[in-house]
Amino acid sequence: MKSMKGYVSKIRVLKMSKTPLVRFSLDDVNCLIAAHSLNFLAEVDEGMQIVVAGEYNSRKQFVVRKYSVIGKTKIMIEFENINVR
Repeated sequence: MKSMKGYVSKIRVLKMSKTPLVRFSLDDVNCLIAAHSLNFLAEVDEGMQIVVAGEYNSRKQFVVRKYSVIGKTKIMIEFENINVR
């Protein structure tokens, strides 16, 4: 399994289903995530730095199996903003 670290951009939901298929870019590398994609959408926003682990598919897209947010997740940031008011 390979790992990469970078900044997230261009988050798009490609297919809505029980486990949505999400596409995003990580420093100009096209990535796909299906496993844990709902958690990914809740925790990660564009511009955040993350670490991903997975493999490349035949189309040279990085298929993410695991990810981790470096710093605060989107949920943490939103929760802090609610408590400030």
